[in-house]
Parts: sequence; C-alpha cells; structure tokens
Amino acid sequence: MLKGDGRLGHDLDPQDHAPRDACGVFGVWAPGEDVSKLTYYGLYALQHRGQESAGIAVSEGSRILVYKDMGLVAQVFDESVLGTLRGHLAIGHCRYSTTGSSVWENAQPTLSSSDGGGLALAHNGNLINTPELMARLPAGTIRATTDTEVLTSLLARDPGTSIEDAAADLFPKVKGAYSLVFMDEKTLYAARDPQGIRPLVLGRLERGWVVASETAALDIVGATFLREIEPGELLRIDERGVRSRRFALAEPKGCLFEYVYLARPDTTIAGRGVQATRVEVGRRLAREHPIEGDLVIPTPESGTPAAIGYAEESGIPYGQGLVKNSYVGRTFIQPSQTIRQLGIRLKLNPLREVIAGKRLIVVDDSIVRGNTQRAIVKMLREAGATEVHVRISSPPVSWPCFYGIDFATKAELIAGSKEVEEIRESIGADSLGFISLEGLTEATTLPADRLCRACFNGTYPIPIDRDNVGKFVLEAKA
Repeated sequence: MLKGDGRLGHDLDPQDHAPRDACGVFGVWAPGEDVSKLTYYGLYALQHRGQESAGIAVSEGSRILVYKDMGLVAQVFDESVLGTLRGHLAIGHCRYSTTGSSVWENAQPTLSSSDGGGLALAHNGNLINTPELMARLPAGTIRATTDTEVLTSLLARDPGTSIEDAAADLFPKVKGAYSLVFMDEKTLYAARDPQGIRPLVLGRLERGWVVASETAALDIVGATFLREIEPGELLRIDERGVRSRRFALAEPKGCLFEYVYLARPDTTIAGRGVQATRVEVGRRLAREHPIEGDLVIPTPESGTPAAIGYAEESGIPYGQGLVKNSYVGRTFIQPSQTIRQLGIRLKLNPLREVIAGKRLIVVDDSIVRGNTQRAIVKMLREAGATEVHVRISSPPVSWPCFYGIDFATKAELIAGSKEVEEIRESIGADSLGFISLEGLTEATTLPADRLCRACFNGTYPIPIDRDNVGKFVLEAKA
C-alpha cells in the first residue's frame, strides 16, 4: 500500500503546521448493521483530527480483528478490506501523533490479548503520567511507544477481572486527557477523563449506539445525538443497552482550542454550534481591533467563520481574496526544489483583481510559528494590496499543550518569545490584533472555570511534571 510521506500535508506551509489534535475516535455497537462501513464513514468525518494513520477493530462475538496502516482513511481502507471486517461492534481511530513516533507500530486501535480474551482500544488525548503507568507493567510488555499502548496493556493484564472493573480501577490513576473507545469481543466501552478535556459524544442508531469525538460524525452515519459523555464517566454498551458508571467526580475543563480550530464547524460542543461561536468571535474581534479597510478576507478555510463575523460587525465587505486548492493533501511525490521554493502557492493563490489597490483585513484562526502569515502577507502585497492588516480569532498561543495538541515547547511558538508588536514586524503586517482571552471565552457561552485555557495563559488544570512529558518520552526512556 502506498504511504503518504507527510511532506505536503493539509497545512499551507509544512514547516508551519496548524495546531494538530491527537486523534479522532469512533465506536459502534449495532447488530445487523455494516459496522465496519459505519466506522469508516465516522472516521472520514473525523479525518481533520488526525491524518497520519487509521485503523478499525471489529468483532462478531468470538474474536477481534484489527486492520490499520499509515495514511488517510481513504488510503488505508477500500471495499475489499472493509468486506473482511464483519461483526456487530467496531471501533476506529485516525491519528496524529502526540506521544510516540508516526510509525505503524504506534497506529491505533491497539490490541492486547490474554486468557480472558481480546481488548482493542482507541484514544484521543495525551497522558501526562505515562512513565508512572509504564512502571506498573513487567519489563518488555509492550513494543509500541505510546501512552495508548500502556493503557491497553494495563486494562488487559488481569484476566480474572472484568474489563469494566479493571477500567474503573485504573482510570482514577491515569492523569491527563483521554477520551477512549474500547471493546472486547462482545461489548463496546467509552470513557472520558475527569476534566473532559477532549470531546466525546453518544448517539443512537435505529438498531444500536454510536460513540464519537464530534457530533458531526454522528450526523454522517445517521445517528441521533443523545448527549455528551460526562467527564469521569465510563459507559458499557451491549445487548442490554447503555449503562453508565462514574469512576471520578467531574471537574470540567474542556479544551478552548476546540472552538478556535480543532473541531469541525458543523460540530456542537456543550450545546453550542462551533460555527456560531467562531462567527461571534469574529464580531468581538472587530469590536476589539477595529481598523479602516476595503475588504475582509479569510485565510481559507480556517479563518472563514471569524472573517464573516468581522465583516458583519465592521460593515466592511467580505470577500474571497485567496483561493485554496482543495485537492492538495498528502502527496506521494517529493516536490522539486523549484516547486518547494514557491512555498504555499501550491495550496493558496491570490485573486489579483480582487486584491489590487485594496486595504485588506486578513482573518485567520491562530499564529503558531508565523511562517504562514509572513508568506501570505508577502503574497498579498505582491498581488497589489496597499495595506494588509491581520486579525487573529484566538489570543496569542504562548504556552505548550500537554493534553493532546502538538505544540509541546515554548520555542515552537512565536508568541512564546515575542510581544504582539514584534510578531507584527516579523510577519510584515501593517497592523496585528488578537482576540482577547476574555472575548474568546465569552463567545463560547461557557464560564472560564469550565475550560482549559492553558495554551493561552499557562494555567494547567492538571499539574505537569516536565521531566515525564513530551512526544518521545517513552522512546527516550527506552
């Protein structure tokens, strides 16, 4: 099977990728349904959460089969593969690596077997006490280098204990972000960390149940949204229906960055549509950082909702000034030096007749390293823009995330070492404005104490031991 080399991802600049989430997870219990295809389409809907590898585990009641490989969901699975994955329950995963290298051994779902049967598990999030958990396992137990593999091995190590009881005993000892779907041969399980940092929702099919990272995945497979899985809750789903068990008190700290970038705009979080939140952020951005201009344009597609809100609030016309090539994703072809020097033009091109002679307000969702914004500002000036004002619908990302977004050091973040005026000079804009943390928080309609805002203010809801975190912590210790 062809493998994507990752050199050209969905990002405009491979050296300045947008914030990447850990993964997307999906689970279904539905006798009589084609569960592998439901899982395929669920993962397809969650592809934005992880593009490095994909996998599906399925059971017909007596054994678990797992198929996984590197690449996008549509690259890993086809009709012939899905036709071999038959059963009444399944789980699926699409991965972006935040613990462990991007290699086949670290693809998910993970699978562990014991005298008591099999266990497959898929994980969205990132643990912060992985070495401590690893120490509970006998040496040589696992080959992969992910926190997910450690979790799976711990859950499956005692064949005399039911998986449900093992999970209820283990999860209070696990620290960090984890939204999980897992299964044995007959039962689907789902669990969410006590802070509920990563999303996880429950839906109903006519003949079964679905668990997914986002409500959009429920929509795609025709499931009705029932509710969010609560922080600190463990679900068991089988022929008796859905049973809930609490293993920890809920201390909600949902990730604020889900609203900024990570979630699909057609997803609902905590009862509020992500699209509506992003448009409202744009309105607030216009009030906080007004500027005279002729046209508001987004950086497609991440800046579109906020640009719409900015234009509505400011009264400045909204327009499309940049065209994105929708068909450029991962490529199997190494770009030539000539093409590489063109940078983001392979994926983004200006509409000169729209831009020339205009004072532009360019709206984007975030600035990580600044390379992308620098290239866009330069491109717009070359296309004839007289002024380029940049507006960002998140506060400066100044602190690393240890809960499942891939910026793990301050050195990776331009706002980790530069003030706003220094960032403006670095990207070459005429002006630069970020939404305030208060403005972004208020747009979600959730109170600040129910959100994790650590990447913006450095206040981590779960204390961090810096010596035991990092993408390659297990590989380093090995």
